[in-house]
Amino acid sequence: MRTAVLLPPGCLFSEARPNSMETVVRTMAGVDQGSKTRIFCCGGADDHNVADADPLPVGRSRMPALIERLRAFRPDVIEHHQQVKQALAVQRALPDTPHLLYRHNALRPPRHAVDRWRYKARYERLDGLVFVSMAERDAFARTFSDLDDRAFAVPNPIDAAPWLASPEDRQPLIAFAGRAMPEKGVDVLCAALPAVLDAHPDWRAVLMLNDWDEHARWAAGHVAPLARYGLRFELLKSAPLAEVRRRIQTAAIALTPSVWDEPFGLTAIEAHAAGAALISSGRGGLREASGPHALYVEAVTPNTLAAAMDRLIRNPAERLALARSGQTYVLATHTPQRRAAELKGVRQTVIARRLARQTTGTA
Repeated sequence: MRTAVLLPPGCLFSEARPNSMETVVRTMAGVDQGSKTRIFCCGGADDHNVADADPLPVGRSRMPALIERLRAFRPDVIEHHQQVKQALAVQRALPDTPHLLYRHNALRPPRHAVDRWRYKARYERLDGLVFVSMAERDAFARTFSDLDDRAFAVPNPIDAAPWLASPEDRQPLIAFAGRAMPEKGVDVLCAALPAVLDAHPDWRAVLMLNDWDEHARWAAGHVAPLARYGLRFELLKSAPLAEVRRRIQTAAIALTPSVWDEPFGLTAIEAHAAGAALISSGRGGLREASGPHALYVEAVTPNTLAAAMDRLIRNPAERLALARSGQTYVLATHTPQRRAAELKGVRQTVIARRLARQTTGTA
């Protein structure tokens, strides 16, 4: 099976500074499933560090170059990550090849009947849609029930080996890693931390905020009051993945306080793998990511987050048990081998369905 994996414009597929989508693609591609996979990304990075990355030119020449290279590669299936617009443009140019749309966050819901008709017409041109949690898959199927059989769920995997650290003997450190935006609960966490740091003077906090330049205007005001804690508070702006990993591997407590329905929660399973006890909002796919192995808050407010952090600080036995069980769960559940096999099954399904339709003359 020859698979073309298409990243959206702007994705450089850098190993040192990946976004979460690129991390999933790299992890899946690293598992040998006996097939040929080529990853099409944008030029600009010199650390793809995979044999089959195909960097494209930027600007107006990008799409013609992509179509030309796809025709030369002759894939059995084309897997479009995230962007509907690019998927439809490529499908128009290569209509005889099965096309999968792989969504790493929610599709825009229709606002009215005309929206629904228009969106459905787009999705009908695709052979399948992959979502990163059952929560996202089921939400799509509720809206577009007649496309239910085209919707699949493949939860995110994690290559746990680089993240692994013992849950024992952790530093008195509270860690958050995520994009510097309201949906991630950054403002609520910033409002919650003073009560915790005041009550526990031997504890510290680190916020590792990605896409800082894009969101600094909003985030800076929420982070600024924490500067009064001096060396007990640290802000890392768009840090390399290796640095984020190093901090999570030492933190006793990590948080995913998202206030929106997370498609899955890759940062949650990374924290589990790294041996931290996790506090989670449980929104969207976060409960699929963590199972029963996180301390969930019913509502994301400064008071609930502060209470959860205080509880784990005051109860080290509970904190350690949560960290151990979370790590064990992730190592058994979210393996690259398991998720790559599930994705391979989806690819094979859409290829077989397309072949059947072509054979019966219904395609």
